[in-house]
Amino acid sequence: MRDLANHIEVRRAISPAAAIADNTAAVSQIIDRAGFDMLVFAILIGALADADATFAVTVDHGDEADLSDAAAVDASNLTGTTASASFNFGDDDKVRKIGYVGSKRYVRLTVTPSNNAGNAFISAVAILSDARYAPTLAQSA
Repeated sequence: MRDLANHIEVRRAISPAAAIADNTAAVSQIIDRAGFDMLVFAILIGALADADATFAVTVDHGDEADLSDAAAVDASNLTGTTASASFNFGDDDKVRKIGYVGSKRYVRLTVTPSNNAGNAFISAVAILSDARYAPTLAQSA
C-alpha cells in the first residue's frame, strides 16, 4: 500500500505567527512521542528580511512532561545535524528537517536567531511515525 496518511501523525511544533524581528528564540511545543517510534521536525522558512541573520537549530529531550529535565540531544540521537538544519538570511522559502532517534519520551526544537533585526517568518511541524497502533488520528494538536 502507498498510504502514508494513516501511518503518520503531524503535530504543531512552532505555530505560524508574526515575524521574529529580533534575536528571540522560537521554541516549539513539547512533543510527546508516546505511541510512536519515529520523529522528524520540518522547519518551514518564509521570508527572511535581514541581510546577515543566522538561525541556529537545537533539539532537547527528556523524560518529564514539562521538560524540566531537558538536555541537549547528542548528535548520535539525531538524523541529520543541527548544522544542516540551521539556516541563514539567504534561505528564504526553504524547508529544513532534523530527525530524533533517541529514547526519551519528550522532545523540543528551538530556532535561535543571531544578528536578526528584520522580519523572519518561521514555523515548524513535528511528524511522528511508526505508530504502535494504527491508523493514526486524522487530526492532532
